Amino acid sequence: MNTSSLRRPAVLVVAGVASVLLAGCGGSPAPAASAAPSASASTSASTGAVAVVTSTNVYGDIVRQIGGDKVAVTSFIASPDQDPHSYEANTQNQLALSNAKVIIENGGGYDDFMDKMRDAAGNTTAQVLNAVEISGKTAAAGEELNEHVWYDFPSVARLADSIAAALGKADPSGAAAFTAGAEAFKQKLTPLEEQEATIAQSAKGTAVAITEPVPLYMIEACGLTNATPEDFSEAIEEGNDVSARALRDTLALFSGKKVRALVYNSQTSGPETEKVREAADGSGIPVVPVTETLPSGEDYIGWMTANLDALGKALHDD
Repeated sequence: MNTSSLRRPAVLVVAGVASVLLAGCGGSPAPAASAAPSASASTSASTGAVAVVTSTNVYGDIVRQIGGDKVAVTSFIASPDQDPHSYEANTQNQLALSNAKVIIENGGGYDDFMDKMRDAAGNTTAQVLNAVEISGKTAAAGEELNEHVWYDFPSVARLADSIAAALGKADPSGAAAFTAGAEAFKQKLTPLEEQEATIAQSAKGTAVAITEPVPLYMIEACGLTNATPEDFSEAIEEGNDVSARALRDTLALFSGKKVRALVYNSQTSGPETEKVREAADGSGIPVVPVTETLPSGEDYIGWMTANLDALGKALHDD
């Protein structure tokens, strides 16, 4: 399956501000929205905390769990109400990047705006962590990489170690605390991997459908098979129109009871994905909503636990 075909973002630099629009990954893009940083990296000047900028609040939360009060984090995309694929920077974002000591991006084409904004900000000294590169994942022959590595727990564990090392380099006095924070965080990942393994024991190749490959690493780790026609998911991923045949074949998964659940990206949607969701509901197929960024009030571990709980429940619903 072609799991990622992002359109590259356009960048406009005006008066020192990079205005960035990121499009792709699925659905009809929402109007561009300026993300309010979840914390100001500039506060580090007064607190002594390491200034960290992340593209999304997923990575921002992981940094906070590792660094505690020794980090000051700015996350550009910080709400599940925002479409991550339609993003416009502002002067506050640019200032945060200028001051950052550590920058964390997803990579793999997901958030190319980070590199362009960093270039516009002129920050050449910050340590840049690319989650896809750190994951070590590569595309299979004839396919493109699924860049949604935050749904892959081994990749997140590797990223945690890299974060601790980067924070320790930026603040050597806190290196031991950062290492301990990463170890504590990784221990919390273990129950998640065990939960995946438990689902896999009973799943044994059970077919499910998806609207986008956002949760595909989790689905595969749970021993499930993605039955979605490639033409459908590829069109949604690229933001293209879905052919009548691809839509018909996808809808038939539900009318024919060929899948056990629909894992649905609720953060970005369009007419075709809504038809798919309605078809699943109408056929009594459980719908498991997922998002690309942290829901309000949740941390990474709680969010992923809830995703796995919902997936496991859907597979056993009668």
